[in-house]
Amino acid sequence: MIDTEIPDFAHWSLDAIREEGGSLSWLEELRFEWSKTTAFALEQILSGKTVILIVDMKRKWLEEYILSSINSAIAERPLIPIMSMDSVYAHYDSVSGGEMIDMLDDMMSITFKDEYFFWYIGKGDDKRGDIAKRKDKSYFWIFDEDFNNAFTLKSYDTSLDIKLLQLYKLFDASLNAAMFGEVDASS
Repeated sequence: MIDTEIPDFAHWSLDAIREEGGSLSWLEELRFEWSKTTAFALEQILSGKTVILIVDMKRKWLEEYILSSINSAIAERPLIPIMSMDSVYAHYDSVSGGEMIDMLDDMMSITFKDEYFFWYIGKGDDKRGDIAKRKDKSYFWIFDEDFNNAFTLKSYDTSLDIKLLQLYKLFDASLNAAMFGEVDASS
């Protein structure tokens, strides 16, 4: 008899991490934090929500990489609705204070009919993350701060850039697995 049970996301993540060998060994002890937060983001993507990517200024290179890679011509999956916050509102860096964030949030709700979530990558104390922090359904790769629904890293880690690329590679593989029914992201 063939076992056709779809693995839950935590088990699938552990197997995917171990398949990469030593390069992802640092992530094995953080797999539960990774699994919980990433499964929630995957569920939202699978339900058709748009991803609004926000990064701190030091991670603009990663934003460009994610936006150019996630829907690349070689990706053999449906396109993912994803865009940069900067492309949604070019003056995002001038947003300050609760009232301006509320106005921006209202515009986002009207534009995307509340079918969106934020993916923030950056330092926890960076003002670019403030709007994402106000939304319960946001997804975070956040540095130097514990936050709800966040995968936490250290900004002073000398291997941070490498780890971010490794995380994106795992995220992309997770997205494929969830889209094609190889893993149950809701578990």
